[in-house]
Amino acid sequence: MTIRSGLFAGDDPFALARAWMVEAAQKEPSDPNAIALATVDDDGLPNVRMVLLKEIEAAAFVFYTNYESRKAAEIDGAGKAAFVLHWKSLARQIRVRGLVAREDGPLADAYYRSRSLKSRLGAWASRQSRPLASRADLMAEVARMTALHGVNPDRPPHWGGYRITPLEIEFWADGAFRLHDRFRWSRKSVDAPWTITRLNP
Repeated sequence: MTIRSGLFAGDDPFALARAWMVEAAQKEPSDPNAIALATVDDDGLPNVRMVLLKEIEAAAFVFYTNYESRKAAEIDGAGKAAFVLHWKSLARQIRVRGLVAREDGPLADAYYRSRSLKSRLGAWASRQSRPLASRADLMAEVARMTALHGVNPDRPPHWGGYRITPLEIEFWADGAFRLHDRFRWSRKSVDAPWTITRLNP
């Protein structure tokens, strides 16, 4: 049996991730919910970029993006993704690998409505990941979308969430002399029980 205590104690990895996020929100100077999201294209070539994690649910992690972006195409093609949360202020990180499905319903609508008006209109205006002639062209499109959709735009059909249901979660904390503490939670399927393994640093 793997013995865990202190930072790593608990029987629910999602509760543990939420607890670490709460601590990070108090110490990290900017965007404690920023994740480096990794995907692969049809040739198996990896891509990674920063996005904002918006919710840690009871059994999944949720973020939002443009469904016409490169990241969305890669997620939809593979059905899998990975990410890392790293907090320099805490000297901790969480790594996640899992299966991905769209969150394209009422929760996506509610999150979209919670965003600032300019961000909501920007979601209509941006053709994310595609070539752009100039910033002036982008701002002109924002103005056009403002005139078209007004001050209470509906969520664009090309914009919504993704829910990552993990098959693996690793919790990492810095240790003296680079003797870090690492615990990996892994399972064969989303319905299987977790196996917890302590890893060498």
